[in-house]
Amino acid sequence: MTTFIEHIVKLTDHRDRDLLELTLAKALLDLLPVGRIVIARVMREDGVERWLEVARLDAKGGGRVIDPQRVDFQSLVKLEDASDRLECLQTRKRVEIAWAGPDGPRISMLPLFSDSRADDQGVIELHSDAALSPDDLQLVDYLRRIYRNMYTLLEYSDRDPLTGLLNRKSLDNAFYSAVLEDLDGATAAPVAADLPEQDRRHRVPVNYWLGSACVDNCSLIHDKHGRMAVDEVLQLVARIMSNTFRTYDRLYHFAGEDFGVLMHCSDEALVLSAFDRFRANVEKFKFPRVGRVTVSCGFTTVMADDSPKSALEKTLLAVDFARRSGGNKASSYLGLAQRGFFGDVSSRRKHDRV
Repeated sequence: MTTFIEHIVKLTDHRDRDLLELTLAKALLDLLPVGRIVIARVMREDGVERWLEVARLDAKGGGRVIDPQRVDFQSLVKLEDASDRLECLQTRKRVEIAWAGPDGPRISMLPLFSDSRADDQGVIELHSDAALSPDDLQLVDYLRRIYRNMYTLLEYSDRDPLTGLLNRKSLDNAFYSAVLEDLDGATAAPVAADLPEQDRRHRVPVNYWLGSACVDNCSLIHDKHGRMAVDEVLQLVARIMSNTFRTYDRLYHFAGEDFGVLMHCSDEALVLSAFDRFRANVEKFKFPRVGRVTVSCGFTTVMADDSPKSALEKTLLAVDFARRSGGNKASSYLGLAQRGFFGDVSSRRKHDRV
């Protein structure tokens, strides 16, 4: 059995927030007399909230870790259909379910976070053969606090201070370390992040899409209304972006007027629809200081030989095309490339690899 101190080291050694739940679940499973650990997070899409079990581990072996971007949202349990979890979330207190008497098997539920934050909500489920002792519950509390501290620290380092969206640095980590669907490959993500760029490219999952969105005429807004007005526009665009895309899409503010989205989607038409919806939402919003604002968007599928840099370059080519076409448009790099707007795509890819 790994010691408590060794698990603390593992929890505090992370640089990837997406792997913290897995590390916490492993520590709880190793240190407590439990048969199963489940960590469920709240996911939102179009105003609907559902439960996603991001980690489920069994003492006898097996389990799974889920990438939120690759899940079928409609297949998840609605928040209100798991009433015990919901009670734990709302009361911020431990909820215990004993179905075979006071000394029998039970599920103990505790809130993952100490505060009722809007974006990050979750519940830890401890499945045991008997009631957990006060010492066991104290140990859980210690590990939760360490988890929360690390989560907050990593979140701070991953976030852009102006908009609250993810920053450019965090894109590299997300690009290479999508959470695997089974425990057999759970160590691949951190290993991949340490490999040279040319050796990591093939690890990017299929059906990922990267998009860029740029505020049109941002320099003119700055010249006419000043820096504070530009900052307000960027903050409001970030809010519109958060309200438009799914909660499990990764939203970025890179620098200046440049935003980004990393999403998992099976169909290009759905990706285009999402960016068109975002563009339309920005266009119809009345910005207090400047009035009407528009954005130009470009997106591409993430290819097996892509790096964050090469994929971003493709999206910016599509954004540039949208801007040269009058702005306030969403363009697909692949669609434009197939129509010959960027020359010989096959030779371009060959050149990129050199």
